[in-house]
Amino acid sequence: MTTDDRVRKPIDNWHGTEIPPGASVDVKLAVSESYSSMTLRIPIHIRRAPEEGPVIFVTAALHGDEINGTGAIRHLIMDEEFQLDRGALVLIPVLNLLAFDRHSRYLPDRRDLNRSFPGSQSGSLARRMANKIFTEIVSRCDFGIDLHTAAVRRTNYPTIRADLSNPDVKKLAEAFGSEILMDGKGPRGSFRREACLAGCPTITMEGGEVWKVEPSIVDSTVKGIKNVLSHFGMLAETVELPEYQIIVEYSKWIRADRGGFLHFHVKPGDVVEADAPLATTSTLLGKERSVLRAPFDAVVIGMTTLPAVSPGEAVCHLGELPESMKPSKLHKLRKKSDVHEEQIVEDLSTNLIVTEWEDEDSDEE
Repeated sequence: MTTDDRVRKPIDNWHGTEIPPGASVDVKLAVSESYSSMTLRIPIHIRRAPEEGPVIFVTAALHGDEINGTGAIRHLIMDEEFQLDRGALVLIPVLNLLAFDRHSRYLPDRRDLNRSFPGSQSGSLARRMANKIFTEIVSRCDFGIDLHTAAVRRTNYPTIRADLSNPDVKKLAEAFGSEILMDGKGPRGSFRREACLAGCPTITMEGGEVWKVEPSIVDSTVKGIKNVLSHFGMLAETVELPEYQIIVEYSKWIRADRGGFLHFHVKPGDVVEADAPLATTSTLLGKERSVLRAPFDAVVIGMTTLPAVSPGEAVCHLGELPESMKPSKLHKLRKKSDVHEEQIVEDLSTNLIVTEWEDEDSDEE
């Protein structure tokens, strides 16, 4: 289904609550019930401009412990100077309230809400919630932005995940303004994949860690959302796009060969050449066991934040650089552009001890 083929529900009325042009209204969406029979309602902020235009949703905490996006959405809601010129914005700080209240990624029945879309009216708890979200939110919007972080004990450099084979999705992804775009449809049952299939082009922004609201990630996210709004003429601000964007078509988690303690040699967002050392595994007494190396020229998309590993555990998530983008070229581009990317790299590394690689066979002094 394309965007032009779908019939969208109106945004001017939310189950009896009128939302006139120029209004900002808080509403709630009943998605389930608690063990104590209380109705579970997701708080939503809808902001309409005086003039008609696109309707965009921005969601966070689809995984209940991923709250960097919650911080970004709250920033927009509480910004009194943030005013739309046209269209409407549907802001949902916490989509998975049941998981959020438990500081958990998953629902109480251990199901992943982000593998349950588009859902059903008579399925599991997750599928019923997914169905409510899909029919009430996605059906009212023209585009979507879903905000995520890395999973527990990991951190992610800010990236956009999007199906770039879809022209409308590609425009949305590029407009966000992130340095790294990771091409892919997304897992089956995921929010963005199913929203795209339903005719609502949607992207995912990944950045930072669980259980945190990190200033640099929030700044990057707010900047990206405003870029998208400006791109569609919904906001009277200049689009702040980078001088370059890198499309990553292949990524790989580099896993530990041996168990032990890690000495990291890279940070999230670092650019590495093929065969560059990523981390050294050593015993608890500091005796070296093995060195993990990059199999190709890459940018470090994500990393573990847990320094102790067993064989096979994920250490570094590498996004392969395209042939046209050598590490030396990317370093130069970063230096020519603003310092935003390099600042994020430094901020995300504050929970890691990163040491320079020392080659014992080197003749250099």
